[in-house]
This record gives sequence, C-alpha cells and structure tokens, in this order.
Amino acid sequence: MVKSESTPVLDPELASAARNELVQKCPSAVIAGFSGWLLDAFDFFLVTFCLTAIAKDFHKTDSQIALVITTTLVFRPVGGFIFGLIADRYGRRLPLMINIAVFAVAEVLTGLSPNYTSLLVIRALFGVIMGGNWGVGASLAMEGAPVGKRGVLSGLFQEGYAAGNVLAAGCYFFLGRLGWRPLFLLELFPRFYCSFSYVSELRSQPSGRGSPGDSKLGVNKVEKRSRIGSSFFISSLL
Repeated sequence: MVKSESTPVLDPELASAARNELVQKCPSAVIAGFSGWLLDAFDFFLVTFCLTAIAKDFHKTDSQIALVITTTLVFRPVGGFIFGLIADRYGRRLPLMINIAVFAVAEVLTGLSPNYTSLLVIRALFGVIMGGNWGVGASLAMEGAPVGKRGVLSGLFQEGYAAGNVLAAGCYFFLGRLGWRPLFLLELFPRFYCSFSYVSELRSQPSGRGSPGDSKLGVNKVEKRSRIGSSFFISSLL
C-alpha cells in the first residue's frame, strides 16, 4: 500500500495572528500604493498638458511630441512582463525597489532632456516603470485588506490614477509659467515621501516573497508568485 501524505493542519491562533498582522499594515500600505500610482499618473499626464511647450522647445510639431505619449503606452505592457518575471523569480521586494529607483531617475532625466530623441527614449523607460508599478503596488496594498473591504479599497487605490490627472492639471495651471522642465523636477519631493513609505512597508517583511503571514497561512508560494506576476502584465494593459 502507498501511504498518502498527511495534510498539515493550521493552528487557528497562528493563522489569526498572521491575518491580524497583515490587516494592521493595510492603511499605510494602501496610502503608499495610492501615492505611488497617483505620482505615476501625474508624471504621465503632465506630458499631455506640456505637449505644446515641449514641442516649441524642441522645434517639433505637436504630433511628434504626441508620439512620446504613445511610446510610453506601448512600453507599459513590456514593463508589466519584465517586472512580472522578476517577481516570479525573486519575489515582490526586489522589483519594487528597482521600480522606485528607476522611476526617480527617469523623472529627473525627463526634465533634463537635451533633445527630442533622448526624450523619446526616456519616456519609453518611464512606460516600462509605469507598467511594473501597478501590480506590485496593488498586491502590497490589498494583501492585508479585510476581505469585506477589499472592493472599496481596490476602487480607492485605482482612483489614484484619476487623482494624478487632476493634480497634473492643477500643477500646470498654477505653475506652468515656470516652464515644463521644473514641473518634472518638482515631483521629486512627493516621490521621496512615497519611496520612504514603500520602503517602510518592505522592511516590515522578512521575506522577499510575499508577506510574513504567507508561510504561516500555508499559502503555496509558486501559485502566489504566478498570481502576482500575472497581475503585473495584465493590469499594465489597462
């Protein structure tokens, strides 16, 4: 006879403690994720508001600068795929840290772009980063959300994109006289806050793959990583 492997029984108290630990982190994780998605959208839509000014600075037509926006959108699925692969291999922590660092670099380089070609390349890089941000930010924010509130919180999280659009419009309306380049550089200050919030959430997790409660709750790691990686790619297409 072949002996069947026994299924491990979870300790209810241990499982409850792990869930409570995740729920306690939920508010700050949602705020950090919302802020990151807001700033990504702010940077993206800022180009649309500054389109004519950028065209004038580089002596290009509005249609040529519009190609920069298209390039960003085209490379978003690429970012979702790349960061999804990294998440599958190394977990969520590493791709998120890379995303934060490269985003800041792309932001500064956008404001310092010397010509049209360099701007096109930099905004393609931004598209890669933007595509990889949503999946990891959403998973970080939603994993600790109470089951009964995940729908509301996920909707709130998604509204960071609309809020970024509104913020970009207000920034251009009130500060547009400064020129388009300073607008991208000014975003570094709130980006630092968002980065520190993300880093704080990641430091509270001893494992690079998922949350501290994953192993306690008996979550299958392969299934979890595949789900996270898929969310990177699919959501970047939206």
